[in-house]
Amino acid sequence: MATDGTKVLIETVTREERAILDGWLGLLKANGSLRSGRIREAELETQAKSVLAQFRDALGSAGTDETADAYGTLHDTLANISRSRAIQGFTPTDTANFVLSLKEPIFDALGRVSGQDASQVAAGTWSASKVLDQLGLLTMEVFLQSREEVIGRQGEEIAELSTPVVRLWDGILALPLIGTLDSARTGVVMENLLQAIVDEEAEIAIIDITGVPTVDTLVAQHLLKAIAAARLMGADCIVSGIRPQIAQTMVHLGVELNVVSKATLADAFGLALRRTGRVVVRKAPAALDDARR
Repeated sequence: MATDGTKVLIETVTREERAILDGWLGLLKANGSLRSGRIREAELETQAKSVLAQFRDALGSAGTDETADAYGTLHDTLANISRSRAIQGFTPTDTANFVLSLKEPIFDALGRVSGQDASQVAAGTWSASKVLDQLGLLTMEVFLQSREEVIGRQGEEIAELSTPVVRLWDGILALPLIGTLDSARTGVVMENLLQAIVDEEAEIAIIDITGVPTVDTLVAQHLLKAIAAARLMGADCIVSGIRPQIAQTMVHLGVELNVVSKATLADAFGLALRRTGRVVVRKAPAALDDARR
């Protein structure tokens, strides 16, 4: 008659819960969970104690069927721990080891409870491995999803910071672009530019692409979208920063921006001043000295 590994596991976890918890915490601390300073010892002990108690209860109610409703509370707890560790900067290995390191103290406890009965030890070991591996996969899935969300938010914040709209003069704005333009970033560019045009009542917007490494047909299309949107808001556009290599590439590709362009931001700013009826005049040194007095 085959040995019921689930019953062996339930009996072992119930009888040896304190010893399993102590062994688990010892492994977690030895593996460096506390060295990074991201989590306090008291918090780690609380998490381990809660997870082990919920694991014991779920085993008693549903055995090793990790998909059963009885495991819902444990799933939620592990998911919350994984999310917090993703935000705190833990590595995937640290997160996975939180659950998988529970195997060793459970295996040791199985040996103590089953004694010399190798079939019971083997059956209990197999049952423990099966359910803990599934729980470990759950923690990794939640961890990776949370990390992707964190990276996505950081990308949005970087996009916001990398597309500032600068007020150069009354009615004149500059939008210096750095890096590659894609569809998502173009949306941020247009949103920032249009809002600045409304706020500043701008007449001219200078789009500077000095920091854009290459301009292909896709990037040109994104630029045209930003220019068209600015024109709909009543602001003329000037493109600056087109380097010789980029100009040659655009000619070869047959890309036409259909907008006034200048080689440098300074040239574009001078043109914007002239268009708005302003003139910059250099004062003579003597006049400057008189003005300072």
